[in-house]
Amino acid sequence: MKNLLIVVFGFLVTGCCHSSGQQKPSVACDTFDYAVKEGDTLRMDRYTLPAWDKESRRPCLIFLFGGAFTHGTRNAGQYRPFFDYLVEELGYTVVSIDYRLGLKEPLATGQLSPENFTQLLPQAVLMAVEDLYDATSYVVAHADEWRIDADRIVACGSSAGAISVLQGAYMIANGSPLTTRLPDAFNYAGVISFAGAIVDMGGDLKWANAPAPVMLFHGDADSNVPYGALRLGAAGIFGSKYIAAQLAGMKSPYYFYSVENADHAMATVPMNNYRDAISYFLVRMVGEGLPAMVDTDERFTYSTPMNKEFTIADYIRSNFME
Repeated sequence: MKNLLIVVFGFLVTGCCHSSGQQKPSVACDTFDYAVKEGDTLRMDRYTLPAWDKESRRPCLIFLFGGAFTHGTRNAGQYRPFFDYLVEELGYTVVSIDYRLGLKEPLATGQLSPENFTQLLPQAVLMAVEDLYDATSYVVAHADEWRIDADRIVACGSSAGAISVLQGAYMIANGSPLTTRLPDAFNYAGVISFAGAIVDMGGDLKWANAPAPVMLFHGDADSNVPYGALRLGAAGIFGSKYIAAQLAGMKSPYYFYSVENADHAMATVPMNNYRDAISYFLVRMVGEGLPAMVDTDERFTYSTPMNKEFTIADYIRSNFME
């Protein structure tokens, strides 16, 4: 239980598609270039089982790594067991993508501060969402070749990646102009967020339409991504607790898994420790269309009480200075 409360924010293993972490040889990995932007080639790794029936179509999960929009890699070794599980146990094709890191340069040049963070963060999020949409369009364009069911594509992310997929779902629900980068009338079949949030410059979240079913994991002592709502003048960063309450009010299907006294470890821990819940969401709510609204509150007997009141300076310090 102690490990649950350790912040898991860095990414320790990088490398090519076939050389990161403990791997099961039955899962094949192929790498594709899906876009070139600002001189950078953006790539995706596709994880499949070669023995699959070539005539059947599989659901697909598109994954975005975490790293505060400053660092991280699509093929970090800590993600590979989760990818293998999705492929081998749930029958998914997994696509893990690069996306542009919009806060990397501001951090390197010392531009990040509580004063300008509210301008820089939304720009970084929109950049990541654009890349998510372009990667999604690439997958849909190759759905026949890759034997993917284009109606069962799930977006999933950790930390900054979770912010990006939630933002992407929010923008689809509100018909944002950026969604023209997606195929006509496209929507994700589901969204999984490991310690994510939505950024809105209007001061509150407003949904023109209900989103796809959403699964939210979050610890209530997370100093990296707000658990509730962080108001920043006219803008706001709205975490899992706030999002779940809004979805409940809309009677929109969701699964919120909240852990008391857990910190940003919830950005990665559920991938290995909460697979039953993830399986329920993907099989019942996404696959079978079960219109459920699930709230799970977990509390550990020997967990240590932690600080749960954070300012914008605290979030910047946790993400960029520790």
